[in-house]
Amino acid sequence: MSSTPAPRPLSVAELDLDAPDGPVLGFRPAPGGPAVVPGDVYALVRLRGRPAATVVGTVAEGEDPSEVLAALARRRLSETATAPRSDAERRAERPASARREGARTEDRADGRAPAGTPAPPRTSVVVATRERPEQLARALDSLLAQDHPDFELIVVDNAPRTSGTHELVTRTYTDRVRYVREDTPGLATAHNTGLAAAEGAVVAFTDDDVIADPHWLTALTEPFAADPGLGCVTGLILPARLRTPAQILLESHGGFAKGFAPRVYDPAHPPADEPLFPFTAGSFGSGANMAFRAAALRRAGGFDPATGTGTAAKGGDDLYAFVAVLSAGFRLRYTSQALVWHHHRDTWQDLRNQAYGYGAGLTAYLTATLVRSPRLLPALLARLPRGLAHARTITARRGDEDGGGDGVPGEHGTQRHPWPRSLSRLERRGMLYGPIGYAKARATARSAARSAARSAARSAARSAARGQARREKGATAR
Repeated sequence: MSSTPAPRPLSVAELDLDAPDGPVLGFRPAPGGPAVVPGDVYALVRLRGRPAATVVGTVAEGEDPSEVLAALARRRLSETATAPRSDAERRAERPASARREGARTEDRADGRAPAGTPAPPRTSVVVATRERPEQLARALDSLLAQDHPDFELIVVDNAPRTSGTHELVTRTYTDRVRYVREDTPGLATAHNTGLAAAEGAVVAFTDDDVIADPHWLTALTEPFAADPGLGCVTGLILPARLRTPAQILLESHGGFAKGFAPRVYDPAHPPADEPLFPFTAGSFGSGANMAFRAAALRRAGGFDPATGTGTAAKGGDDLYAFVAVLSAGFRLRYTSQALVWHHHRDTWQDLRNQAYGYGAGLTAYLTATLVRSPRLLPALLARLPRGLAHARTITARRGDEDGGGDGVPGEHGTQRHPWPRSLSRLERRGMLYGPIGYAKARATARSAARSAARSAARSAARSAARGQARREKGATAR
């Protein structure tokens, strides 16, 4: 980074209000986080437990942080109550003609389902991991504390170099977590392995660096019981820590959060105010917090194994799956009630890698979509000019040369906080590389498949030869 002032660390907290203009019900640090100290504080605002907004405020020595942040929260909630709604948000509100989609978790103030809502379906939770047993243990502890009535937990150990993950799962979690090994590197391949092992009607995916809210899985899967045409649900991802400049810049650039208004995307009724639909898949959700109807994801072909972290494509596996499910005719819902806290990487090099990977993953998933669904080419070409303009906007440098500014993340999706020129260049460089990376990853996957097929054929031939030898030996003996 340059000599411009580094962003200041922020405390991360949760503030619960009784109503938008009501009293404070509770105030606490984010799960597993340190106590809130004077200075800048980033807070999730809940309304009687329901995630409703985020605010950032500065708490002076001797001030009550809950009161300082509550004043900001009331102002924010008042503003959002009158904000214009998008087409996807209006569809999530379900006018009378669409009530057949069923009751929504958002209908109740506490975020729980209204009386009479069908129970969430049996769910398989898949966590792909590689050599991070300490983080994985933290995630598993939060997942085992879910209030969902019927779920299984599967850990996919992806291309392990050590036995650390196997030992953690089999010794510490014994019968509570299933262990599956996948030796081919790549997040998409690991997710496909988890999908193949899953027994649930719904398959949820999250990462090994999250802490899941206790109501996460229920909120993420209840919509499937209410809407038979729903293929995917995504949820809210908030930062667990904002201690380093890299973590703060990532969150200010948009992080993983997609706001607090529920949205429904229906391929039968494309949103008129999103002309790039369905190719702006980044607005649908993120891979650390997503669930699919298992039959829908399988019908769409699963994840493309040539995408995702761990391949030359660098990313895009989640975005590809979102578009694939929508293209298969299923709806996608976003709900902020399904919350996980994500531990952002904390070094500048980590952020550089992420910036490049985001750019590469974006164009890699678009390439994968066209390769596997060439019928979508005319639609993509029609949206190309606007798409290029959108890409320039989301990757543009903002503010000071290397991201000085006041060090406070802006509102989600507004891109108001400085974004360094060096990271902007890396994102755009990644976008140029994405199709090449996908081609490399696809070639590697095909080579591995051919090698596996040859190995299986040789094994079958050896087995057949041994069987023939035993039969001949038996005939001679007789």
